[in-house]
Amino acid sequence: MAGFWQTILAFRKYLIIVSVPLLFLPLPLAVPTKEAQCGYTIIIMALFWCTEALPLAVTSLFPVLLFPLMNIMDSTTVCQEYLKDTNMLFIGGLLMAIAIENWQLHKRIALRVLLITGVRPALLLMGFMIVTAFLSMWISNTATTAMMVPIAQAVLEQLHKSEMESSTAGQVSENINKAFELQEEATKPESSRETEKKDVGNSHVLTVEEDKKINENLLDEKHKQFCKGMSLCICYSASIGGIATLTGTTPNLILQGQIAELFPNNDNVINFASWFSFAFPTAIVLLVLTWIWLQILYLGFNFRKNFGCASSASEKVKEQHAYNIIKEECKKLGSMKFPEIAVLILFVLLVLLWFTRDPGFIPGWATVLFNKNDTSYVTDTTVAIFISVLLFIIPSNISNKDKQTGSKSKIRAPPALLDWKTVHQKMPWNIVFLLGGGFALAKGSEESGLSSWLGTKLTPLQQIPPPAIAFLLCLLVATFTECASNVATTTLFLPIVASMAEAICLNPLYVMLPCTVSASLAFMLPVATPPNAIVFSYGQLKVIDMAKAGFVLNILGVLTITLALNTWSSSLFQLQTFPSWANKTGKCP
Repeated sequence: MAGFWQTILAFRKYLIIVSVPLLFLPLPLAVPTKEAQCGYTIIIMALFWCTEALPLAVTSLFPVLLFPLMNIMDSTTVCQEYLKDTNMLFIGGLLMAIAIENWQLHKRIALRVLLITGVRPALLLMGFMIVTAFLSMWISNTATTAMMVPIAQAVLEQLHKSEMESSTAGQVSENINKAFELQEEATKPESSRETEKKDVGNSHVLTVEEDKKINENLLDEKHKQFCKGMSLCICYSASIGGIATLTGTTPNLILQGQIAELFPNNDNVINFASWFSFAFPTAIVLLVLTWIWLQILYLGFNFRKNFGCASSASEKVKEQHAYNIIKEECKKLGSMKFPEIAVLILFVLLVLLWFTRDPGFIPGWATVLFNKNDTSYVTDTTVAIFISVLLFIIPSNISNKDKQTGSKSKIRAPPALLDWKTVHQKMPWNIVFLLGGGFALAKGSEESGLSSWLGTKLTPLQQIPPPAIAFLLCLLVATFTECASNVATTTLFLPIVASMAEAICLNPLYVMLPCTVSASLAFMLPVATPPNAIVFSYGQLKVIDMAKAGFVLNILGVLTITLALNTWSSSLFQLQTFPSWANKTGKCP
């Protein structure tokens, strides 16, 4: 019997691939409509995405196969969804991130910030969180976590080593004092010394050894707790930092693409500047709450001690040793070289061009210089690709040196800041297909009439207050994203909630924004997101540790998103009114 279940477990992916389509096949057969056929495709893709029976990117190609066969869309129309403006923005942003990683610019930034914050427990935690969140805004959260965890491990090991050394020194000092006491005892009468030796001698030696062992155990336990808090702060900050910018994590780009797909006349409501205005304050609030919660959970309530206000001389020595570790790592990088400076300048230029292209409150450079009547010609993608092309043009070295080859000198041109071989190795091409699959699903739902059908079925929700709807959707998405990838979660939920909003005359952004941000609240399980898996692989954390810390953070995250939605975001996106660009049917006032 055990062998049978082991076989089932070993072949479970093949069983899912065969059984899921057959199990739901009665749906399009019993209800031979385009809506049912499109729903059948979405159900199969959702289950394959959740179980990962097939690679995520392969599942994303299903619309190319099924939509033409079901007469929902022709093959050319479906394929055009796989490389839209948003996909190119994703590629452009990643090319910049790859250049930053390639020249170790992110490591230099990380170490510089840690030198500023220092190594006192609470400040060290804050320093790593700030660095990780900032880097995750621009490069992938997986790469950020993979870089930050080894740095944190080195600092923590040095802190623990210094702590153990100071503890041992304290024990030696205590033993010396005991020896002086024994010398004083030698001046006492012989009879009293013999009595004291019998009563106290053996127990005293045992007590010293026991105290030493207990002290070491306490230090080990304290170190383990701090390691857990540091590991969690890195993976959580990587997820939170990605929320802040449009290119920080894939769900943000999916939202932009879905808005453009479902509401073509949306006046470019989601761009880099508008998203940053909404998401950056949200990420800051959530980051502060995370810092406070992890500090309470793993450092205790003694904030005065956590901030180093009551540090002893030995603790200051320990902190200095850890600080020297960071200083040495920084020295190894040396002074900034030309390629690092060039990449940094291009990065700053990219961010400035993104912010000033169409800020909203004043005419942007794109409107003034290129398209005064239409802001859809020059987009954030144009900027990203422009800077990306420069990375392949600008040389990585401005000084040409002759290289001797025998008796002849050979002059070679320096390589560019970025080459295609590096891009090919580091670019996650599967995400491009995931994005395209999501856009194809959204287009298929609209063409088949499934979106309209879902909208009519969800009209009873009009009786529920909008804040309650947004709060419940946040909880639902935050729970779902623990089991499925954030890309799959947003791809499945956004078209549905957009249809619901349109049906009940609610601003689509009022439900789409919180669902998108909630998809990044994957804090509870190691399998929920790659940063969680990376820190879990170091072996210091148990699943219960992540679940305990992550559960509270999920609640705090949902509350933070709800607060953001009903305060600054409401005026930023005019969420209290139903926009004209969403009124496709003309039913809403």
